[in-house]
Amino acid sequence: MKVIRARYAGACYGVQRALSMANDVVARGEAACTLGPLIHNPQVVDDLAARGVSVACRVEDVADGDVMIIRSHGVTPQVRDAAASRGLAVLDATCPHVARAQKAAENLARQGCHVVVVGEAGHPEVEGLTAYACGAGGAVDVVAGPGELPDGLCDPVGVVVQTTQMQEQLDAVVEALRARGLSPVVKDTVCFATRQRQEAAAELAQTVDAMVIIGGRNSSNTTRLAEICAKACERSFHVEAADEIDPAWFRDCRTVGVTAGASTPEDQIQAIEDVLRAL
Repeated sequence: MKVIRARYAGACYGVQRALSMANDVVARGEAACTLGPLIHNPQVVDDLAARGVSVACRVEDVADGDVMIIRSHGVTPQVRDAAASRGLAVLDATCPHVARAQKAAENLARQGCHVVVVGEAGHPEVEGLTAYACGAGGAVDVVAGPGELPDGLCDPVGVVVQTTQMQEQLDAVVEALRARGLSPVVKDTVCFATRQRQEAAAELAQTVDAMVIIGGRNSSNTTRLAEICAKACERSFHVEAADEIDPAWFRDCRTVGVTAGASTPEDQIQAIEDVLRAL
């Protein structure tokens, strides 16, 4: 069985940057914790915990003297203020693309726009985007698609999107707003790395007998990849680790494609590819 990796797969710049920053803290021997999981990859989070980087759910849970690492998904301005009021040492590992989306949401609100955030309600990145817009005085709605747009919207409307969403979701929301006669100000903040991985996964899934999508089940971008692959390849399997691979999935397969979310390090991809090649 031939194993083919997608042209673009695995950890993006923002994730690699966050991991490098956390590893530097470990190397310096400093006590540290991340506010929420550093990235949406359980194996990576467990490895950091084993090396002394714990996870705190709230600023109040951060021990005095610990370095508080802001996760790659970013945090709300209120969280930053709470950390500052305690005098905590803060290491900001927010993905630069997420920071750009936060600034876009804030600017739209400052321009007087009703801000529409296209993304998953409750996701930490979306909570941050919402908070930045609200903090700038804007009214905000979070929608997963055009069917969730509220009634009564009127110009000016601004649109910003969670960085790991599919381009089609953003386009559908913008089209629905324009169909209402509105003229939305659109900030396309879909991450280029996310777009590359989605396009490469869709391309590969059309040419192979089966697809394996690697990454945390709590990872938004990996979940999007799994959805994209499933549309093009009936035998698509989302796994987090090599021990989940079932040889029966690949009976009569001549080719299997492999892709991985932007929160998936290279060693995890290699481990699963090794298992697949050994079948």
